[in-house]
Amino acid sequence: MDLLCIGVSHKSAPIELRERLALSEEAQVQLLQRFAPIGEAMLLSTCNRVELYLAAEDLAAARQCATAALQEVAGAPEVLHHLYEHQGERAALHLFRVASSLDSMVVGEPQILGQVKDAFELAQKIGSARGELTRACNAAFGCAKRVRTDTGIGRAAVSMASAAVELAGKIFGGLAGANVLVVGAGEMAALAARHLQHAGAKRLVVANRTLARAEALAKEVGGVARSLDDLGALLVTADVVVSSTGALRPLFTRELVAQAQKARRHRPLFLVDLAVPRDIAPDVHELDGVYAYDVDDVQKVVADNAAARVAEAAKAEALVAEELARFVRARAVRAQVPVLAQLRAHAEKIARAEVERTLAKLRDLDERERQSIAAMAQAIVNKILHAPTMRLRALDDGGERLADAAAQLFGLAAEPAVLPEADDAANREAPRAQGVKG
Repeated sequence: MDLLCIGVSHKSAPIELRERLALSEEAQVQLLQRFAPIGEAMLLSTCNRVELYLAAEDLAAARQCATAALQEVAGAPEVLHHLYEHQGERAALHLFRVASSLDSMVVGEPQILGQVKDAFELAQKIGSARGELTRACNAAFGCAKRVRTDTGIGRAAVSMASAAVELAGKIFGGLAGANVLVVGAGEMAALAARHLQHAGAKRLVVANRTLARAEALAKEVGGVARSLDDLGALLVTADVVVSSTGALRPLFTRELVAQAQKARRHRPLFLVDLAVPRDIAPDVHELDGVYAYDVDDVQKVVADNAAARVAEAAKAEALVAEELARFVRARAVRAQVPVLAQLRAHAEKIARAEVERTLAKLRDLDERERQSIAAMAQAIVNKILHAPTMRLRALDDGGERLADAAAQLFGLAAEPAVLPEADDAANREAPRAQGVKG
């Protein structure tokens, strides 16, 4: 079987088309079951990509089935203009890069590995991922783990919300035990709240004009909800403030923050403003003990971190290349095994025929002598095949080509399927060759 990947991503198709390819789990199962007569199948479906990974002997049939299925799901023929395709080693390489977050919109984001694992588990559950896809996915997961462990590709924050939390952590030497105030309950504020929770904030307060939305976000991140009317009092107890609202005028004026700082006895206060227009007045940063950052400040952190991730991505690409080479070598070894077994079966078939012909002429031999002749013939087979067997098994590169050459040289293409015991015999050549002298 060979590998094939067909799909679309944020690089090849607009979001309108990717949305049309989104399927429920039940629909995904139905789609995967269509490939049962052809081979193995796995569907990776995220907001940024929809990809079919296939393992089949007839790649042309797999390709035709995949393109037809994706066109049917999209309900539009133009999906064909946005499809990309990877075959063989390139398909494995693409899977490794996707799982390692090297093909993501935000390089290094951790979510994609979990999404690939979910796709694989679903395919395994319904039996559409078996030998070849299982080996490919397990190798991809190992590759992704190595990339995450051995590089810093996922350590530098590259979103506004995560960069804001990173800034806060630098000011306070970490956020474990910090009192945090999140102002707003929209998408950016929610992302910041989740990052702050993950960073170990001790007490998380969500303040919003609509209390119900504040309560919903606070419940999600294990915090408490407050009204914006309590903003002055909340500033007194906060160590870190992240604000992202839709207010047209600053919520945090110099007067408000100065009054809070007096009550705080000028303990350090970190404020980051993710809103446009700004929630924090520009002159707030002039106050003693106040560290205030706006969107432009945070964006500089994002840009610096993105550059750092690019450097780490180069290291990650090298690791992916190593892991791919390991996977390809393993596939080559598996491809050699049938040839080795066929070669041994072919030689032993000839030896048995010659032994029978010889014994038919030597009718006066007793049973022990007849067994000695048979053992001698087997020993000759073992000694002749020992070197080529070891050579084929030991080769790291090019072994598959050499195995094909051996099959052609000995005319093995026309040989019937070998018996299971033939492979066991391949491991007995040295002992049997040494044990027939007597």
